[in-house]
Amino acid sequence: MRPTGELHIGHLFGALGNWVRLQDEAECIYSVVDLHALTTGYEDVRGIRRSGQLMVADWLAVGIDPERSVIFRQSDVSEHAELAAMLGMVTPLSWLERVPSYKGQIQELGDSIDTFGFLVYPLLQTADIILYKATEVPVGQDQLPHLELAREVVRRFNYLYGDVFPEPRARLAEVPLIMGVDNRKMSKSYGNAITLGSTDEEIDRLVGSMITDPQRVRKSDPGRPEVCNVWAYHKLFGTPAPALEAIYAGCTRAELGCVQDKRALAETIKGVIGPIRERRSAFLEDPDRIDQILAEGAERAKAIARPVLDEAKAAMGL
Repeated sequence: MRPTGELHIGHLFGALGNWVRLQDEAECIYSVVDLHALTTGYEDVRGIRRSGQLMVADWLAVGIDPERSVIFRQSDVSEHAELAAMLGMVTPLSWLERVPSYKGQIQELGDSIDTFGFLVYPLLQTADIILYKATEVPVGQDQLPHLELAREVVRRFNYLYGDVFPEPRARLAEVPLIMGVDNRKMSKSYGNAITLGSTDEEIDRLVGSMITDPQRVRKSDPGRPEVCNVWAYHKLFGTPAPALEAIYAGCTRAELGCVQDKRALAETIKGVIGPIRERRSAFLEDPDRIDQILAEGAERAKAIARPVLDEAKAAMGL
């Protein structure tokens, strides 16, 4: 995950929950991919390391366990960059140019990201995966084209130099569509995201501002929960089935007002976010401990990555 600073509920339900569960069934490696952060943010790098600390604090707070999983900073393991350079020697330029996000993001963000690093970042992603001979990668649907490119690169490498790397498979998770409180894409830059560090007061304010059924102007108007973001959040945060049934009935019968419903939702969210926020604060009070976890993780990552890189170099005659 790119070091973007503190995470929000979209990350919690979209990725982190799955990451925590995977620790029970696999050897997991989780990386702060700070080199990837430079592909679009190379002009202002002042916050990269602090953003990584904030993000790792969130990982630890939700249950990523450094005793069970490897947690490290990508730039601390130089083997990533070295293997990416080696993969670049055998990857046709046309493969990189056809990655869906390449031209799309250049059109969106402009020439500032029309760099070599942005063009070849899928090869760095591939190195991130195959350097550990990973067999599965937890991804959403939108990441499948990147993973398929990684598989193509592996097939080409193995064809040229022998079977060194396994082809990684996608581990798809059911990722709910989580909109921001204003019904736009959830983003900290929009100010519409409930973060894992949000205070109770911030949760009250954000939930209170949520957009509900636009056709329900007065409490006496029957509502449509299926088009209401508050209803979607109730389901997301695990409001118990009997309470959900009561909310649905109260809304559709115009017996439950939106303000009352939002207050109930805010309390439910506080019950989930509060314990995470407390654990997060405890980790952030000791940033040296976070750096120690990342340093120890880098040593563990290197112990896996170095022999694999040596094997790849030998296969390439280096």
